[in-house]
Amino acid sequence: MKISFELGAEFRDDQGKGASRRLRREGKVPAILYGGHRDPRALSLSHQKLLIALDNSRFYSSILSLKVGDQVQTAILKDVQRHPAKNQILHLDLQRVLENEAIRIRIPLHFKGEAIAPGVKTQGGIVSHQKTEVDISCLPKDLPEFIEVDVSGLNLNQSLHLSDLKVPEGVTLVELAHGRDSTVASVHAPRAEEPEPTAVAAEGAVPVEGVAAAAPGAPGAAPGAAPGAAPAAGAAGAPAPGAKGAAPAAKGADAGAAKGADAGKKDAGKDKGKK
Repeated sequence: MKISFELGAEFRDDQGKGASRRLRREGKVPAILYGGHRDPRALSLSHQKLLIALDNSRFYSSILSLKVGDQVQTAILKDVQRHPAKNQILHLDLQRVLENEAIRIRIPLHFKGEAIAPGVKTQGGIVSHQKTEVDISCLPKDLPEFIEVDVSGLNLNQSLHLSDLKVPEGVTLVELAHGRDSTVASVHAPRAEEPEPTAVAAEGAVPVEGVAAAAPGAPGAAPGAAPGAAPAAGAAGAPAPGAKGAAPAAKGADAGAAKGADAGKKDAGKDKGKK
């Protein structure tokens, strides 16, 4: 059994949300260790050391050695709970490992041969990864760090499935064992990008707010409105700009005209009298 990481841990008796919050304030991470035909045990680990270990991708698919006091227990990582906004580990789930019992763990896929695949090199396609990791089942001694995926033989519109992967002896792909032969990678033509609208087209596509297009000087067309167009909201009964005072001006004009007519009659009468 290959052990890649060692972690120091402590047993803890206090449990619950309050106890977990106190541990986090002290720079520790609450954890639970279960499995191996034994009762679960509550643990606490150093937050700083755990952050460093979790930065290594191999940590998630390796067998860990937990040292608690003078006891050593092998385990695998089953779950990590992180703070949604901070770089903080909230909780850890660990499962005990026994040498003679199979474990189920998720390991990464490493892809190779993408640049020389015919579908990419000569046919202009691109490689898509439908999966980047898979669940496997095996004895601890057979646990691989990763599974290699060779896509160098793919042509355009071809794909690799779980059944095409070469896995080490003693390793079972869980999904394939349940009858699901999922796609792992494929080569397809790149999607054509839609042209972005130009600035002129974008301006022409947006109508001027509240204005219906009417030809200037169109017969019978009201200024600024289309023939037969319904008046805009609030326009009915509202005087046009400058309408206030227009009526008094009209009255003044009528009065002036009447005075002019009276003056003309008087002048005509004077001329008649002189004759």
